[in-house]
Amino acid sequence: MTTRTHRPEGPHATAAEDGTTTEDLPIPFRRLLRAETRKLADTRSGKVIAVLLVALVVASVAGRATVVSPEPQRLIFTAGIALGTLLPVLGILTMTGEWTHRTALTTFALEPRRHRVIAAKCVPPLAATVLLSLLAMLVAVPVTAVAAGVRNTPAVWDVDPAALLGWTGANVLVTATGLALGALLLNAPSAIVICLTAPMLWSAAARLGPGGAALAGWLDLGTTSAPLMTGDLTWSDGARLAASATLWIVVPLTAGLIRVLRKEVI
Repeated sequence: MTTRTHRPEGPHATAAEDGTTTEDLPIPFRRLLRAETRKLADTRSGKVIAVLLVALVVASVAGRATVVSPEPQRLIFTAGIALGTLLPVLGILTMTGEWTHRTALTTFALEPRRHRVIAAKCVPPLAATVLLSLLAMLVAVPVTAVAAGVRNTPAVWDVDPAALLGWTGANVLVTATGLALGALLLNAPSAIVICLTAPMLWSAAARLGPGGAALAGWLDLGTTSAPLMTGDLTWSDGARLAASATLWIVVPLTAGLIRVLRKEVI
């Protein structure tokens, strides 16, 4: 954002040493974060997905407790089924909302440095992912105790912190995938279709033979992030995870940022 050099005229304007006023200063990044967080919660789609995510986390944990042994870690991982489906959708809608609602012109007029807007958009969904992961952990504790009491079976409280941390990291990667595809395509339906069909396509590719299995083992983010949830990620697993994350997150997010920076807003 360029600054204008003029003297303050309003009663609340103050002059800096270089002649600029407080009205000319760049928008603080924390203000952009607040604005993007409000957008995440104020839109109808954002509210619906937020409610669905919380409800599905609670329902999946509670429902799973009725059919498996009361063990917090197993119940927590069950919540990943719902999170893995809706979290990328949350990221996609966050990144495409400006273009869907045709508010990009207003947003980029207020903050012409578009890369700062994109960065601010990425933070709230990723933070929400961590909070939802923590919610699943908190819900699993009382559900385990209640299920053990109702079924008159001992509860298993052995929990691997590394596995839970890795599971949370895998959820963050899923959300980042949605953000990256949303930034690249700027079209919510197309990005959602790709996110939802990619696991099925990789599963089909893995059944085609050794070549397909090897390809999926390196490029399918769902497969390469699995060792994170066991807490025993090796260097080889890390290389595979880095390769798939580069394909699904780094490349599309970089290309999407370039596209947003160059795209004409009308």
